Amino acid sequence: MLVFLNLHWFTIKIYSKQMIHKNFILTLFILILFACSDDGEQNETTGASDTTNTSSNNSTSNNTTSVGGTDISILAEKFYNNSAVSVVVNDNNLVISAKDLPDHKSAYYNTNNPLYESYNEPNNPSFKLNPNNILEQDIVMTIPRFPKIDNSHEATPMGPMGIAVNSVAIFNQMAAPGDDILEELNTFDQYEGHPAPGGVYHYHIEPVWLTQTLGEDAFIGLLLDGFPVYGPVENSIRLKNDDLDDYHGHIHDTPEFPEGIYHYHITDELPWINGDGFYGTPGNITR
Repeated sequence: MLVFLNLHWFTIKIYSKQMIHKNFILTLFILILFACSDDGEQNETTGASDTTNTSSNNSTSNNTTSVGGTDISILAEKFYNNSAVSVVVNDNNLVISAKDLPDHKSAYYNTNNPLYESYNEPNNPSFKLNPNNILEQDIVMTIPRFPKIDNSHEATPMGPMGIAVNSVAIFNQMAAPGDDILEELNTFDQYEGHPAPGGVYHYHIEPVWLTQTLGEDAFIGLLLDGFPVYGPVENSIRLKNDDLDDYHGHIHDTPEFPEGIYHYHITDELPWINGDGFYGTPGNITR
């Protein structure tokens, strides 16, 4: 009887150990499943968060592109004086490199230059040659490819504020310190330009060489904010200052932009090309 009880107890003990071992394995298995499930949920959450961030970044990028202004890269091919001006179109900018050498004759070229011609304009008997000569420049303008309005309307600088299609700098309506712009008119050559100290040839008013050869309604150049400059005629009408806004432009269709774009116009009246500042955000210039 005692032997039987001992055997029975030994069997129960073994059975209990087996049950404990099985329970331990089952518990461990459940813990592993739970841990894996939890990791999966964390990975899925992290993935969703990453997807959201990516979507948000893409949305920001798309909005930045979509809210930009009109693409003006079509105008790059209009710059024709290839030996003196080049245009590189980047994702967001046009980079214009200009030597500032007019392709027309001028009394300001050195007398040994083939484009030298003494002043022979009979319409201005008050003409007087200023002491400067045309010298090759190294002007680089980085201009927005998608120009848009800037409500601060930054003032245009002294010196180049734009580039004409023949590489010549465009200046605003201000004279050099101590000078009178109306007096400076008498120093403009037969094509209405003259050089500043340092040899920077430029236009303050209508560049008649361009309007005579390209047309009075033609695209003439770009200001530093990326908005185009057109001649004084639109739809066969010669515009006046009253037809334009404070910045000397308006929104209207043009041959290059049939759906319309803001653009400046040259007029016969002061301020001629630009009024109270840039309409858009200007790029930068080095020289």
